[in-house]
Amino acid sequence: MRKLFALLSLILTCQFSYSQTEDSLFIRKIYDEALSRGKSYEDLRSLCKDVGARLSGSAEAEMAVYWGEQKLKSYQFDAVYLQDIEVPHWERGTKESGWIKHTDGRLKKVSITALGGSIGTNGVVEGELVYYTSINELKADKKSDLSGKIVFINQAMDEKEIVTFHAYGGCYSMRNEGAIEASKKGAVAVIIRSIGSSIDYHPHTGGMTYDSEVKKIPAAAISTAESEYIHEKIKTEKLSFILELNCMSYPPKPSHNVIGELKGSLYPNKIITVGGHLDSWDLGEGAHDDGAGIVHSIEALRILKTLGYKPKHTIRVVLFMNEENGNMGGKTYASWVKEKGEEHILAVESDRGGFAPRGFTLDGPDNFLSILQSFATILKPYELHKFEKGYGGVDIGPLKNYYPEIPLIGFVPDSQRYFDFHHAETDVFESVNKRELELGCASIASLLYLMDKSL
Repeated sequence: MRKLFALLSLILTCQFSYSQTEDSLFIRKIYDEALSRGKSYEDLRSLCKDVGARLSGSAEAEMAVYWGEQKLKSYQFDAVYLQDIEVPHWERGTKESGWIKHTDGRLKKVSITALGGSIGTNGVVEGELVYYTSINELKADKKSDLSGKIVFINQAMDEKEIVTFHAYGGCYSMRNEGAIEASKKGAVAVIIRSIGSSIDYHPHTGGMTYDSEVKKIPAAAISTAESEYIHEKIKTEKLSFILELNCMSYPPKPSHNVIGELKGSLYPNKIITVGGHLDSWDLGEGAHDDGAGIVHSIEALRILKTLGYKPKHTIRVVLFMNEENGNMGGKTYASWVKEKGEEHILAVESDRGGFAPRGFTLDGPDNFLSILQSFATILKPYELHKFEKGYGGVDIGPLKNYYPEIPLIGFVPDSQRYFDFHHAETDVFESVNKRELELGCASIASLLYLMDKSL
């Protein structure tokens, strides 16, 4: 009996060793394809330069849907189709002007951008500038009457945070709730410090919200450099601010998610979703946010198909529309697949830029974390080391409402430079490094391969 157990143990050990060797060889092929014959960098150039910035409801967003459908068809995936959705439609307009007025009457023009969803000013608005260091300080101010004044919130990203997304999370409520809190106290507008990690003259936009019970006021961001300027000057003098915006909201518009599939050979009705968001803000070209995630996802599927891999489960790439100001692509997709009765076993998202890969984070049950962490040894040669609990992604998040136990995996690249570009005019194709982008594609393709085999 002992000899039999020993023999079985030896067989299992040999099988495991053979499987690891087979996986290592295939993953090496994935990286070779991505780095030597990859299509991602040219695809990103085309999305950024031939289409441009892609705010939901815009003509560019419509062209991005066409671009995505044609791109997926060109790679001859097993199925390519569009999913109907409805998206909000907000336009920045042509006027975005701001000035600081000093006590002696001197003017300083500033770099300014409306926050996404803001109302316009209906002409020029001027008011005394009231300074707060954070959204919490504004909320805590129970004494000040801000009637006719303009609030400025100078909440900087915490430079002590190593993971810059944590610093971004600490500032997000300033942008999201600033107009509500300032309006409650009578302010006629709110200006915020751009949520960016560099000191420069490029303002960062981003979504904000209104409360139906609170009067809407215009909201804008100024550059970090000019925020520092106000910080210094307001110590010694009263400042005023002059603002003009003519942004507007319109009725929702029809749009689409763009979908491609590699059909599963054993379990075609079990779905693995991988994707990023096709829309972007209207500044720059949406290269890191989230053109990189789009081409990561397309290229991962293309690599697996090119190498002749036949997935056990259906792997579906989804180019989500409207992550930036509504997430209607993610919400509609989740309800749509549930209505179809599909079985969804995994979702992967790339929406943190095109920088050097570091690993993956899991929002899901611990048994899936064990599976993810089991890949650490085989992926270590590719400098992937992060395999831990964390965030999945905005687009795939709504799947949890219908599939509570589904594991959601977020791709994690290096975060240090991301907020130099996030939601700013600097987020252009030239800001993305070709090799780092290609390594990201290979990382996601490798993850899909390993998860498909493991589930």
